[in-house]
Amino acid sequence: MAKLNVGIIFGRVSSEHDVSRVSAESIIKNISKEKYNLYLIGITKLGKWILFSGDISKIPSGEWENDENNKSAFISPDSDIKGLVVCDNGEYETINLDVVIPALHGKNGEDGTIQGLFKLAKIPFVGCDVLSACCCMDKIVTNTVLAANGISKPKYHWFYEYEFKKDPEKCMDDTEKVIGKYPMFVKPSNAGSSVGVSKASNQEELKTAIEIAAKEDDRILVEEGIVGKEIECAVLGNENPIASVPGEIAPSNDFYDYEAKYINGTSELFIPARVSNEVLEKVKKEAIKAYRVMGCKGLSRVDFFVESDTQNVILNEINTFPGFTKISMYPKLMEKSGINFSELIDKLICLALN
Repeated sequence: MAKLNVGIIFGRVSSEHDVSRVSAESIIKNISKEKYNLYLIGITKLGKWILFSGDISKIPSGEWENDENNKSAFISPDSDIKGLVVCDNGEYETINLDVVIPALHGKNGEDGTIQGLFKLAKIPFVGCDVLSACCCMDKIVTNTVLAANGISKPKYHWFYEYEFKKDPEKCMDDTEKVIGKYPMFVKPSNAGSSVGVSKASNQEELKTAIEIAAKEDDRILVEEGIVGKEIECAVLGNENPIASVPGEIAPSNDFYDYEAKYINGTSELFIPARVSNEVLEKVKKEAIKAYRVMGCKGLSRVDFFVESDTQNVILNEINTFPGFTKISMYPKLMEKSGINFSELIDKLICLALN
């Protein structure tokens, strides 16, 4: 059987550029070289596309950008090419790609933008389609759709940055009326991996948190703080998705922010989560329901809170291409559910081709 040509894309213009590089290295290390020809496509923080063929250990640090064998390359939207255009010393060649793995997190990668390019090029790709990726990336849209379908969400209020600049007191007063109590969590509507997310315990901290979130997006979401456990569930599949055993995050920081996820690596993970079997099954059921409601395909990680007092299961957010680093929950949850990293990549490629 002929090998498939697999493009693995990493980097790009985003606050999560560095995490993307680490996820890509993990995927490259665990993908079968006997089954697939790999084409590694890095995107710099300035948006330049490069075909990289060097030492993969240079990817996480960013050293890959200085490799002397790098060639300019990009995916063409022309469906006759169905792959890469490679530019080298004024000459051009094309490389057909059977499937693409976009190891990209956050803006310009997980939000439907690059998925639109793949659709134009008619190249199968791992993960959610344009609409699903776009909607899941936008926290306000996600909250609205999930709440309309009977899935429990924290109380929330949102507004535009220009409204806050015009009348900050009104925005904060309206927020306090809707949510009712502190602490609150302030988030940019479009950003991933807790970038721009802050906890506010009073109105002064709320104002600062809004200003931080506004650096990432012009729409601001404020949610009530839930006292309870942070539970995550990995979902895999297209028409008939399956849910992993849920896992629990015990954050090393005040909450599971960017640093706790990717930098210090000291947050504790418990798989399965330390809740009753009844709650575990509820989380799995709600994860699949949310996955289907949002139109997800391939994979997503669905994050929940389980309230301490009531044991209510409340959905936090959906990540359509979660981290694949060595400390990331998605591959860990799938491994605990009987699917190791290499098998997981095979399944994701099959789902993309289907």
